Amino acid sequence: MQDLVSTDWLAAHLSDPDLRVADVRWYLDPARTGRDAYAAGHIPGAVFLDVDRDLSAPGGKRGGPLGRHPWPSPEQVARVMGVAGIGPRTRVVAYDDQAGAVAARLWFLLKAHSHDEVGVLDGGIVKWLAEGRPVETALPAPAAATFVPRLRPGWVVGKADMAAPEPGRLVVDARAPERYRGEAEPIDPRAGHIPGARNAPYVGNLTDGALPVFLPPDRLRARYEALGAHRTVPVVYCGSGVTACHDLLALHLAGLRGRLYGGSWSEWSADPALPAETGEAGRR
Repeated sequence: MQDLVSTDWLAAHLSDPDLRVADVRWYLDPARTGRDAYAAGHIPGAVFLDVDRDLSAPGGKRGGPLGRHPWPSPEQVARVMGVAGIGPRTRVVAYDDQAGAVAARLWFLLKAHSHDEVGVLDGGIVKWLAEGRPVETALPAPAAATFVPRLRPGWVVGKADMAAPEPGRLVVDARAPERYRGEAEPIDPRAGHIPGARNAPYVGNLTDGALPVFLPPDRLRARYEALGAHRTVPVVYCGSGVTACHDLLALHLAGLRGRLYGGSWSEWSADPALPAETGEAGRR
């Protein structure tokens, strides 16, 4: 299936027995929860997967040494996907209400564990609702499945690897420019960015307007080629390893590749022994 799924395609395939739709809504604001948004209305048949509990390892917290959304173990991935009814031949469509900023985490998680039948709903539930398509509040009860995760080597990078010198490495920061430059830091221990990182805010992957969708592949490729992503496989990070996956999806759509620094800035900035840089080193 396509890595980017249209609302038309999903509407036409919604009743397919091998399709699992996953609602991955999540908010940085603790006053809002994705589960509440899901309960108020979701795409028919969709299961809910929580970024904090399901798509991250236990122990993540603000200011914690592991970062806010640590990369989950294969055992956790197997359990969560199995309960959600995702097996080896299940096609998965992930959506959120932030133009894929959160849903891309599930896309990358499954891709990294060798499950290629996964896509992100372009425009998410916002576009779905704007087109007058149905939602429901019923809670599905999918049959349990067996999911065998096989983590692809090199797809996820740890802190030790990030701290070790690697000549020619391209590091891409997917956060908002003001956080990258160190002018604002609303949640993590220190402001700034990993030294040498280039800034490619995830919103730059999207069209303008009330219903943003991904840019065409040629425009995405031009964006990342300007950073040098066609000459090497960049390491991408964000605040906690969630919105970085939006850049990773954009790279994939552009015919390029990328790696995820799982702990991202929330892990890096919690270690006082690691350096931080501020200012504008490079943005695209």
